[in-house]
Amino acid sequence: MHPDNESTWAPPGDSKEQPRQVRRILKLFRPYRGRLAIVGLLVGAASLASVATPFLLKEILDTAIPEGRTGLLSLLALGMILSAVLTSIFGVLQTLISTTVGQRVMHDLRTAVYGRLQRMSLAFFTRTRTGEVQSRIANDIGGMQATVTSTATSLVSNFTSVVATVVAMVALDWRLTVVTLLLLPLFVWISRRVGDERKKITTRRQKQMAEMAATVTESLSVGGILLGRTMGRADSLTKSFADESEGLVDLEVRANMAGRWRMAIITIVMAAMPAVIYWTAGLAFRFGGPSVSVGTLVAFVSLQQNLFRPTVSLLSTGVQVQASLALFQRIFEYLDLPIDITEPEHPVRLGQVKGEVRFENVEFRYDGGDGQGGRGAPILDGIDLTVPAGGSLAVVGPTGAGKSTLGCLVPRLYDVTGGRVTLDGVDVRDLDFDTLSRAVGVVSQETYLFHATVADNLRFAKPDATDEELYAAARAAQIHDHIASLPDGYDTVVGERGHRFSGGEKQRLAIARTILRDPPVLILDEATSALDTRTEHAVQEAIDALSANRTTLTIAHRLSTVRSADQIVVLDSGRAVERGTHEELLERDGTYAALVRRDAQLEPMEPMEPMESNMAPALRPMESTR
Repeated sequence: MHPDNESTWAPPGDSKEQPRQVRRILKLFRPYRGRLAIVGLLVGAASLASVATPFLLKEILDTAIPEGRTGLLSLLALGMILSAVLTSIFGVLQTLISTTVGQRVMHDLRTAVYGRLQRMSLAFFTRTRTGEVQSRIANDIGGMQATVTSTATSLVSNFTSVVATVVAMVALDWRLTVVTLLLLPLFVWISRRVGDERKKITTRRQKQMAEMAATVTESLSVGGILLGRTMGRADSLTKSFADESEGLVDLEVRANMAGRWRMAIITIVMAAMPAVIYWTAGLAFRFGGPSVSVGTLVAFVSLQQNLFRPTVSLLSTGVQVQASLALFQRIFEYLDLPIDITEPEHPVRLGQVKGEVRFENVEFRYDGGDGQGGRGAPILDGIDLTVPAGGSLAVVGPTGAGKSTLGCLVPRLYDVTGGRVTLDGVDVRDLDFDTLSRAVGVVSQETYLFHATVADNLRFAKPDATDEELYAAARAAQIHDHIASLPDGYDTVVGERGHRFSGGEKQRLAIARTILRDPPVLILDEATSALDTRTEHAVQEAIDALSANRTTLTIAHRLSTVRSADQIVVLDSGRAVERGTHEELLERDGTYAALVRRDAQLEPMEPMEPMESNMAPALRPMESTR
């Protein structure tokens, strides 16, 4: 059985989910427990070394100097230097190991998010802005790096320092220690108030940054620039971006001021503490209380500074962690997205794929987009079709009839919500992903090329392809001569989304790439609908070469490209209303005949330019390997 994949996911709350979220964050560090234990030992050693200095200072002031013991003075001074050296060495080693661990955790997190997104269905990307995805991977994970690489270590280091310092202060004078610790609740109160506010601001700031990133991605792409300028909307887009940037300015100022006010108050408290200790010791001496030696007093104030610095950092870490929890939450939202296209637990692996494709009572509905797993109106309803191995089926119909959706069901870009699609008699949902990707090739109207060389784009389909295989595929796709005429040939960089090539050239590059993949089943999704008639003829010749001896499902916009198909099916409102050959459907004088007449009125005849003619010989080496 293949139940519909319903989403029941909801974003975590701020308070109830926070402990679980913290446990999830700690789980990221689990593979690095050994290295973290070493960091802990180094932190403890550094804390002990730093605490030793005030005690050495006390002995210098109370014993070595008053008694004129030069040897002891030299030894104690040397001990202070050694303490500083050891503290620094332990700190450097701690930073090296902790930074390495932090960067590995960041790598694991980036890879996990990217891998999760790679497994999402096409529906996710049709309803999510590209800039939003990029912002989560770049800005949010980038914003967490400081927390993971340094803040976590600082948390342990500062906590250890606070504990060691308090113990040392008690050893010096417990009464002064009590006075000092009475002011700590003030630090906690300030940090919590500011931390909660800063977390709220950080969440809003990251959302605003995501909006800005999405705007930049959409409007500053090649297509966005062309659209903005040709529509006279460049100034409007600039103003819209400025408004978004203005909102970010306010949030950045508020975030920085929240932290600054906290630091200002803490600085005042820290400056007042030595004065309070001196005043307390002076009053005790004045009114006959227990006296405190000069060495003890100076050493205690030194320890007090050692206490408040890590305490301030510790509380600052708390604020930073609170802010970073918002970033982790946004990343975990992506990691928690339900995967609606999954590989079965025990997948079927086909060896030799013959290529028979069947649609059996297929129904498809898009996710309602309500976040509750609801479904919209049926896009496809009761579709029963068979494409024999090596045969061809063309799907035609008006816009919105469900043609492209039908093509997306075979390679599982979407999953059916009713019925099933089979390949060689096996439900495509039971096949392993590798079998399906090897068996089904797709050439769509919207060709995607990477910002890389022609050769790199072709080898994306077959990384180990030889140069001769590239040339053979390009010749079959009627594009080799054009590539060879370029100054850099196959080393030519195609530009962003292939904008250095025309629409027809990009389509032929995509066809060459699919020829290299050599799939037994081919989906052609309106591959020539955006081309002029003359270019269409050239691309159609390449498609004919690609389709030879393959099971072909053609999603057609121009009916002139489907006349030779073994079978034509007409979709209307998601249902198959007619089927047959070109001649049979014309004789019935139904929907298909009306579409042909309309197409003939819209399609002017253009002379066809001669193209490369050595197409068949170029295909023979590829066919012989199948």
